[in-house]
Amino acid sequence: MKTKNLILVLTFNVISIFCIGQSTTVGASKNNREAVAAHKVMLIPFESRLYMSEIDQNINAETKLTAKEIKYKFRDGLNEQLFKAFKINKFNVVDLMDDTTKYRKDLDGIYQYLTYEFQKIPNQENYQAPKKEKDQKKIEKGQLNVESNSDARFMNAKITNAKVVPLLYGKYKTDLFVFINQLDIKASGSKGPAELGEGNGNRKITVHYTVYTYDAKEINSGVAEEEFEATLNNPKKIIDKYFFKIATIIVQRVNKGLVVPTK
Repeated sequence: MKTKNLILVLTFNVISIFCIGQSTTVGASKNNREAVAAHKVMLIPFESRLYMSEIDQNINAETKLTAKEIKYKFRDGLNEQLFKAFKINKFNVVDLMDDTTKYRKDLDGIYQYLTYEFQKIPNQENYQAPKKEKDQKKIEKGQLNVESNSDARFMNAKITNAKVVPLLYGKYKTDLFVFINQLDIKASGSKGPAELGEGNGNRKITVHYTVYTYDAKEINSGVAEEEFEATLNNPKKIIDKYFFKIATIIVQRVNKGLVVPTK
């Protein structure tokens, strides 16, 4: 009897340890998943009309890609690199370029309620969402003049219907929305109107973007830029290396924007 009771006790202990181990493992896995998937991002690509490139002719000469094909590759490639960068940083992601048939209706609906404003590029060291500017007007010699402003500006996305973002949040459970507003690719030697000299020897990629939370709060916006060599005309190489660098910059800024400042 004693031997039988000892066997029963040992068997019960083994089963208890196994159950506790299983429970701990499942619990830990669930908590890890919740921590990893703390935020879910929706990537909204730029509208086709908001693509400005000075190098498409060079790309066509080397690759024979049409202007439409080049634009699509860059539009899709930018979202692809953002998807990778956010996934590396443990975000869940919905990319509206991933399945254009599936997401077409939602994408068209989003564009319908977007407007764009040229606003001052915000200081990323001490970010504050850009505010609508009042025209600086004054009278000189009987004429109404508008003061010029040389501050650098970017294309900022503004949502005209406050219900759009909460509706998308309800459908996709995405609490962050990254709007790619415009893609500019400047040829070597290009310069801004306020720049002096002969311009840069490299080409420059500029991505205009805006990031909103599920309650339509703008937590970051501005431009992310990278230079690349003037002889590079392969879209895939540009996308894989330089678009990824830009995507990484945007993700870093999003992470910073999610940190609640301590008082």
